[in-house]
Amino acid sequence: MSNLIRRILLVEDDEQYAVMVGKQLASAEFEVTRAATAAEALKILEEREFELILSDILMPGMSGLDMLDRLNDRGTTTPVIVMSAFGSLETAIQAIKRGAYDYVPKPAMRDELVLAIRKLEEREALRRRIVWLEERIKREESFGEIVGRSEKMKEVYSLITKVAPFRTTVLISGESGTGKELVARALHTSSPRKSAAFTALNCGAIPEHLLESELFGHVRGAFTDAHADRRGLFEEAHGGTLFLDEIGELPLALQVKLLRALQDGEIRRVGASKPTAVDVRVVAATARDLQAEVIAGRFREDLFYRLNVVQVRLPPLRERLADIEPLVSHFIAKTNKRLGTGIKGVDQRAMKALMTWSWPGNVRELENVVERATVLAEGELITWENLPDLVATSRPEPVVRDAADLSIKKAVRELEENYIRQALLKTSGNRTRAAQILEISHRALLYKIRDYGISIPPTP
Repeated sequence: MSNLIRRILLVEDDEQYAVMVGKQLASAEFEVTRAATAAEALKILEEREFELILSDILMPGMSGLDMLDRLNDRGTTTPVIVMSAFGSLETAIQAIKRGAYDYVPKPAMRDELVLAIRKLEEREALRRRIVWLEERIKREESFGEIVGRSEKMKEVYSLITKVAPFRTTVLISGESGTGKELVARALHTSSPRKSAAFTALNCGAIPEHLLESELFGHVRGAFTDAHADRRGLFEEAHGGTLFLDEIGELPLALQVKLLRALQDGEIRRVGASKPTAVDVRVVAATARDLQAEVIAGRFREDLFYRLNVVQVRLPPLRERLADIEPLVSHFIAKTNKRLGTGIKGVDQRAMKALMTWSWPGNVRELENVVERATVLAEGELITWENLPDLVATSRPEPVVRDAADLSIKKAVRELEENYIRQALLKTSGNRTRAAQILEISHRALLYKIRDYGISIPPTP
């Protein structure tokens, strides 16, 4: 094992004993710097770094115990081993309570100090191993700001890693709330463009008459309110990445201009007579089925193929239940930091409910539920009672049945009823869509609704 400790600050007022200890430590290949007082040691520590402080307790002026207090006040993390010829068990306990790693009596027996240092090295090696393993687990459960350890998310991470270095246009598809912008940001930060701008636009959030100016900019006088030249998002993202969210909302007229910008690498400001060259990587995202939009004539086929060079499909949360636990931990830590709460986790019953719910709002819905539960929790754990009613009652607690009640037919009916309720909830009571999700006929769904006495939620 390589030495984790090399530089030692020896704080000792007895010069003869300091020389002896210094020789002993030097023979074990440690670099020793001596301070004759605690005050001198504190001054040296302001200018230099050490892997270990070896200090006497009883010294003129400030004692070794008082020095420990000063080090704690400074937030110093350098480990300290204390020594004393007048010590006792009580002194050792006091030193440990004030933050010392170990206590060695004076005079130390041959190699006793070196043995104590080697023990400290072993502890530090173990601590670093634990930190490394924790970081490795975090890396395996996340990619940038994206959290997930399921096989489906690992496939997404792999695709991001492969595609990020290239300028290739990427289309991210997935339901609302699955984290499409996080994937776009991961593509940007993993690319050679990471030092340039990442610019985002929700194509469905800007009025149609303003979208062209927002994307391509305008020149002074181009329209009534154009009082000065203005750069668009393409120019702002020059050298970087432009993320176009909800690309399916882009009007047909602008689809033509976007296609030209992608093909030619240049844009024309509204009212301008000359084009402007831009170097931009475009990442688009959609919750719609763009192929169906092409067939319906609402999205240009040539633009679809230009955007869909590489497609990253983000699975809905219900298809990656293995990610719920790390996501919950991530959102608890995030909420604790933002709101100053002190939640440490989720109890077993609450976690079962979270694993059971279908999450129609995906990761965004889970984050909102965790934040709400964190605020409402009265202890250190989120409990079942802190969850919204729909999530908490998504399926009742499993019960141990009597032998006479182990009916497969009854269990199937309960499962079927639960699925129908969730499908109706997700579709806001639209029975046709619910039947499609459940993969049964509309007639069969109506029969089962009547049979189970299910009330249909009102359509908003």
